[in-house]
Amino acid sequence: MQALEPLGTDAYKPFLEVAPWLIGIFLQRWGTDAEGASRTPNYYAHESVGIATGLLITALHHVGLACLTHTPSPMGFLNQLLQRPEIERPYLLLIVGHPADGAKVPAIERKSLDEIATFI
Repeated sequence: MQALEPLGTDAYKPFLEVAPWLIGIFLQRWGTDAEGASRTPNYYAHESVGIATGLLITALHHVGLACLTHTPSPMGFLNQLLQRPEIERPYLLLIVGHPADGAKVPAIERKSLDEIATFI
């Protein structure tokens, strides 16, 4: 929790109770046939769900909404709460709404382009 202190976050998450929308995002590591008997792997599930979530966040920002990703630990309770099948696994909660008056985005230092890229 000390690593999160500079960001002004702790175990108290009031936004979960006041946000107008909580979107549960799940992934499927495998699919099944119509009878549910045969399992087929879904390749690159984490990457695909991550990309799709990024596109969703961008679309929500484009219409003027703010988003916050939240990954409670453990997350398995979400399957029961949201009545999702066992083949799905919680990926994250996306909290969506308009930012509260006075909301602040923490100043996070980013690496310079030279630190993350090489141009030849």
